[in-house]
Amino acid sequence: MSVATTFEPSAPSPRLQTIGAVCRRLKSEFPDISISKIRYLEDQGLLTPRRTPGGYRLFSDDDVDRLETILRLQRDEFLPLRVIRQELATSVQKGKRRQRAALGAEEQDLSLEELCARAGIAAGLVRDLEGFGLLVPTITRGERRYRETDAEIAALCAQLAAYGMSARHLRTFQTSAERNAALLGQITAPALHARSLERRQAGLEDLRALGELTQELSQLLLWRSLRRLAVG
Repeated sequence: MSVATTFEPSAPSPRLQTIGAVCRRLKSEFPDISISKIRYLEDQGLLTPRRTPGGYRLFSDDDVDRLETILRLQRDEFLPLRVIRQELATSVQKGKRRQRAALGAEEQDLSLEELCARAGIAAGLVRDLEGFGLLVPTITRGERRYRETDAEIAALCAQLAAYGMSARHLRTFQTSAERNAALLGQITAPALHARSLERRQAGLEDLRALGELTQELSQLLLWRSLRRLAVG
């Protein structure tokens, strides 16, 4: 199918590129790259570009780097998409652990439109996620405002929805997260509410370390249960 007639809106930022621009950028290294192939990789949950309110895909430099990695793993190591997805998930998780090291850091404030564009989802899914407590916006002058973490959560929920998991199904993860956070909050509360700034800083570090350890434990326990299902 010819892609010459594909309409491309002007990207609102030089850091964001349309799908056609990405295709042209990678053509020299990957001659068989096409718009339909990039869309297919997105359908498989390997890419989550941002979306404009009109539904057009916009790719950041990180998105393009991720796409290049996927294409190289296919071409050079002949890995199937299932294995590539696992490889990417492992590397992304390590990166996000580093990014989330500072629990007290400020996050960017997002409007509903910005959240939808960044997560690549429709407003209807946002309403569903809010209804089951997976997104909890703040209300500022009558407008819903979200955080960067909300965009990450929404994007992951959208990927899970592709496997048939609705917001109702995902509610259990929110409930579990709240319960675990409450437990860790009780353990670190004396330090977090201490008068000494140094003591509070140590409390934040303990909270971060506990969060990483319990997250790893949860993943291992889940993986063990999944293995039991796999072997019957």
